[in-house]
Amino acid sequence: MILSCQNICKSFNEKSILKNVSFHIEDQDKAAIVGINGAGKTTLLRIIVGEMDADEGNITFSKNKSFGYLAQHQSVDSSRTIYDELLTVKQDIINLETRIRKTEQEMKTVSGQELEQLMNTYSMLTHQFESNGGYTYRSELTGVLKGLGFPEEDFSKSISTLSGGQKTRVALGKLLLLKPDLIMLDEPTNHLDMSSITWLETYLLNYKGAVVIVSHDRYFLDRISNKIIEIDQTKATVFSGNYSNYAIKKEALRTAQLKAYMNQQQEIKHQEEVIAKLKSFNREKSIKRAESREKMLEKIERLEKPTQARADMHISLEPKYISGNDVLSMEGLSKSFGSLKLFENISFQLKKGEHVAIIGDNGTGKTTILKIINGLLAPDSGIIRLGTNVHIGYYDQEHHVLHMEKTLFEEISDDYPNLTNTEIRNTLAAFLFTGDDVFKLIGDISGGERGRVSLAKLMLSESNFLILDEPTNHLDISSKEILEDALNNYTGTVLYVSHDRYFINRTASRILDLSGNTLTNYLGNYDYYLEKKQESIAASLSADTAAVSHAEENSSAAKLSWKEQKEQQARQRKKENEIKRIEERIEMLENKDGEIDSQMARPDVCTNVARLQELSKEKDSIHAELDSLMERWEALESES
Repeated sequence: MILSCQNICKSFNEKSILKNVSFHIEDQDKAAIVGINGAGKTTLLRIIVGEMDADEGNITFSKNKSFGYLAQHQSVDSSRTIYDELLTVKQDIINLETRIRKTEQEMKTVSGQELEQLMNTYSMLTHQFESNGGYTYRSELTGVLKGLGFPEEDFSKSISTLSGGQKTRVALGKLLLLKPDLIMLDEPTNHLDMSSITWLETYLLNYKGAVVIVSHDRYFLDRISNKIIEIDQTKATVFSGNYSNYAIKKEALRTAQLKAYMNQQQEIKHQEEVIAKLKSFNREKSIKRAESREKMLEKIERLEKPTQARADMHISLEPKYISGNDVLSMEGLSKSFGSLKLFENISFQLKKGEHVAIIGDNGTGKTTILKIINGLLAPDSGIIRLGTNVHIGYYDQEHHVLHMEKTLFEEISDDYPNLTNTEIRNTLAAFLFTGDDVFKLIGDISGGERGRVSLAKLMLSESNFLILDEPTNHLDISSKEILEDALNNYTGTVLYVSHDRYFINRTASRILDLSGNTLTNYLGNYDYYLEKKQESIAASLSADTAAVSHAEENSSAAKLSWKEQKEQQARQRKKENEIKRIEERIEMLENKDGEIDSQMARPDVCTNVARLQELSKEKDSIHAELDSLMERWEALESES
């Protein structure tokens, strides 16, 4: 164990944020802390690293264990270049290298016993240098910088010239190079593009130490985490497995808790009715019996009603008008800013009802395409045609469509003057703005709150073509899920830009990848895109090898003897039989998994926590075997 948190409590202005929060982190755990915005996730991290004191409880680190912490907004103040700033992390190795060079020079000028002593020292230093990664630290540093999205031409840039997001990436790079026993990261993917997030996932998966992450990136959490620590209503619950496993277990647990709560409420109501009836008899014995029941009722430990996060947030998107089948046609579109060419001669069409995501690295021009469609920017060349009866609703990640000087109420009432005061308040309440919240200025609220106001306006617009720029930025996980459900039920057309791969996977039926100044079309969700992308990379890497070896393969095949051909056929039959057995076993296990899901949904089972745990363990065992069988099946299918 590397970290133990026991009964952590924290309140602000008498409002309890954390209450008796307990969990531990093992040496190689990859743990995620999840919860809605304001649940206390960042507060918990700050208490762990000593930036904030807990009201009660204990934080214990194992002896001789180091940790590193990356805050959500981590600024690096330095006059150094990016490369030199990261190089400071390796100062011990640099000093060691200086001593080695100095020793080499001294060895040239001495002899005898003094030379022998210097040679021993030199041997010790070089061994230490090699053990500490002295021969690889510069390439490691370069790899981290490139992985985090810094091209080599940026290495010499001064830290003082960087944006806040770039400085946070520099701080992340320094932390990764330090290699502490425990890394703690607060929203590490906020300032990374897709390729950098993928690189970070791989880095953390292979990291030998422990990792604790606060993140709303569910795809990231699915790949990284083996433990989920949920903060909900001030309390912490620990779940084994990744985010998807947690979501399933959480829903099953919530269903069981809700059932138990409803049963208890029914029993309490029944007892109260009996007590009232006994008292109404107004006889000594009946009153005593009523008092006895009241005492028993007071001793009952009341269950809290389990809440579904953001259950009170409602998004209903429905077009008022039906568009023609052809929604958007773009032909030969090009755009440059000075010498920077974003894209050239790109073309695509959108049909009614399509949900399409544009993806790509930062700076490739994704948002620019959306702005051109909306008429906010002019293209250098190309034609854009909107179809018949197309009405656009635009969600801007910078919320330029909002007016900073207006109140939330005015923002809605000015754009929709036909709405009554009650209708405006009800709309804002659906996005969690109640009471005096509606009189706050747009300029005074947070980015996440502005996002909710923009979504409220989008809901009222009744548009049939939604154009969304990073709609999940600043939303917590449960709010994202509500938005996903709304978009999946939306019958109009959607075109959006997003870095949220989980969101893309759930809502996109087509993906446009903007890279190399052009668009590539993929007819599927994000998982399909990844699969095809990897196939393309593999095909590209093997193309030269395949061309060279093609003639040799044909030649060797022609020379196979009759016996060798028979042996090859026997191996093929054996492989096919094994594939068939695996496929049958996979089908049987998937059916069994479905049967368990049905059992867990039964009223008599979902209230039985012990039985739920048994079934959950059985599901985990089935999923583990399925993963193994899938790997074997893939290996067999890929055999030549």
